[in-house]
Amino acid sequence: MASARIYQRPKNAMQSGRARTDRWVLEFESNEKQRPDPLTGWAGSGDTRAQLRLNFPTLEAAQDYAAREGIDVHVVPAPERKLKLQAYADNFR
Repeated sequence: MASARIYQRPKNAMQSGRARTDRWVLEFESNEKQRPDPLTGWAGSGDTRAQLRLNFPTLEAAQDYAAREGIDVHVVPAPERKLKLQAYADNFR
């Protein structure tokens, strides 16, 4: 049976907006250990499910898909937003 995790994408440190952070992602966990390629030395495996990422608008939609397809999932809770409120005048103290 396949195993996966469902999580909500956090805001990237390089972006100011919150675009696509409301979507939920289902990501499969790799069943094989990664091994270096003899020619290039890059790490890889034969498990192609580890390359697959599915986006869903809600957590319930992702859980319904996993239940329908027989995928064992665990949900990673969304990180709590930390607001750093400061005034422009604080730069000159």
